[in-house]
Amino acid sequence: MTIIEGICIGITGIVLLAFWKYQRQVKDICRQLHFLSTHDSNMLISKEISWGNIGELTEQLNCLLGERKKEKIEGLRKEREISDIYTNLSHDIRTPLTSLDGYFQLLEQADSEEDRKRYLFIIQERIESLKGMLEELFTYTKLRNERYSFELLPIKMNTVLTKTVFSYYGVWGEKGIVPEFSIEEEPIWIMGNEQALQRVLQNMIKNGLEHGNKAIKISLKREENRAILQVKNRVKNYEEIDIHQVFNRFYKSDVSRNKTSTGLGLSIAKEFVLRMNGEIEASMEEDWFCVTIRFDVAKD
Repeated sequence: MTIIEGICIGITGIVLLAFWKYQRQVKDICRQLHFLSTHDSNMLISKEISWGNIGELTEQLNCLLGERKKEKIEGLRKEREISDIYTNLSHDIRTPLTSLDGYFQLLEQADSEEDRKRYLFIIQERIESLKGMLEELFTYTKLRNERYSFELLPIKMNTVLTKTVFSYYGVWGEKGIVPEFSIEEEPIWIMGNEQALQRVLQNMIKNGLEHGNKAIKISLKREENRAILQVKNRVKNYEEIDIHQVFNRFYKSDVSRNKTSTGLGLSIAKEFVLRMNGEIEASMEEDWFCVTIRFDVAKD
């Protein structure tokens, strides 16, 4: 046997060995993929060799497996969230529905016109409460959809705030509340959505009406290039409020005192503020519950 023949045989042997290892590695990867497709496992694809694009292949496959795991975790999180929504909603709706049933029975048994009118008024209030709760749920669900968006345009916060607070004067009068306002006269413009900002303000005011103690302060000012809106409510059960949880969905500081709310109001306000590129935070100043919102002032 010549030297050349020996070299050729050696090269052939090396090539065949490399081909055998390559084929075995591909089969092993296929086996691992089959296992991972039929079992719930956190394993990743392992390899014995990295040449011949095997290293790049396993890296890409592990990236896909990682994305698949993230999607699965996100899917489970959304399932739990939907389950929580239905559980909390059914609990919140049960009280006004039970109340409605009772008042309808009283309405049927009422002898005087005065009693019938009183029961009808209460029934209408309960129906409006249910409508508001369902509207909150619809809005919250819509905001949780990543594809939902709205157009941001220049809006004057002074005008939106003034228009919104004036719409509550009748409610405040009925409850004996004298609100304090401090609204800067100089126009403060931001890039936002008027309907969304109005909804934020409404939810903050409603939160004060539900939990407040007949005192509310609303202020709007500009500090350098920031618009700062603050709503303060004096609250009765301030020691029970978990300031770190107030923006979480369905959070209620005292469930026994609040039967007409889903606990989604401040969560919805936060979602709207974030979608308008703003910041929102809550704090306690003695027995005052404060919500502060900051927006960048729009450039001229």
